Amino acid sequence: MIRPLAVLALLALVSPLHAAADAQQAVAEAKQRWAQSPHGPMLERILPPTFEVSRLPQPESRGAQLMVKYCVQCHNLPNPAMHHAAKWPVILDRMVVRMQGKGNMGTLMRDMMAGVAAPSEEETRLLAAYLGRNAQTPLDPKKYPDINRPQAQAFRLACQQCHVLPDPQRYSARQWPAVIARMEKNMEWMNRVIGNRADPTEPQLRIEEITGFLVRHAKKD
Repeated sequence: MIRPLAVLALLALVSPLHAAADAQQAVAEAKQRWAQSPHGPMLERILPPTFEVSRLPQPESRGAQLMVKYCVQCHNLPNPAMHHAAKWPVILDRMVVRMQGKGNMGTLMRDMMAGVAAPSEEETRLLAAYLGRNAQTPLDPKKYPDINRPQAQAFRLACQQCHVLPDPQRYSARQWPAVIARMEKNMEWMNRVIGNRADPTEPQLRIEEITGFLVRHAKKD
């Protein structure tokens, strides 16, 4: 006879596997929807595909599950740290309106959102709370006075294109290089979206300077 504690232990192992499988299924269904929609190419290009379900904070939480359920209907999965806490509520409200087939594009929006589900008021509150808890922590210039020095210019110019400057203490010196590499891919993706080409008259991306600043101030392992 299987003991109750053994059953609970088994469920604890199986539940995350089911959640991960459900998340991957939601992503696969979204990609299939894009492929069948005349608006698919535009939807797929809204956000870069570099952030994966496995990287979501507390992936088994209700908030993470709701992100996968609703966000990937229309674009690649966003990173909760894509914006700081003060910015997420406005963005979430705008996204919910669009999922409802409304918004500033009228008929086009209703056409694009055909078959898309919108979160309930309770689900929207849960999403807002999850995004707020896991949002980007802005850098405090009082803690990092060298942020205004020439050596930090590459960091300021590159990172502020898409979000507030992140607090270097978010990751350790060992973790930052992989994060920076992912951000570099994101910048390449976004540049292709707007058709930019490399211009020698513009400030150039200096990865070594960005890495140097963040690693110098990173949290200790």
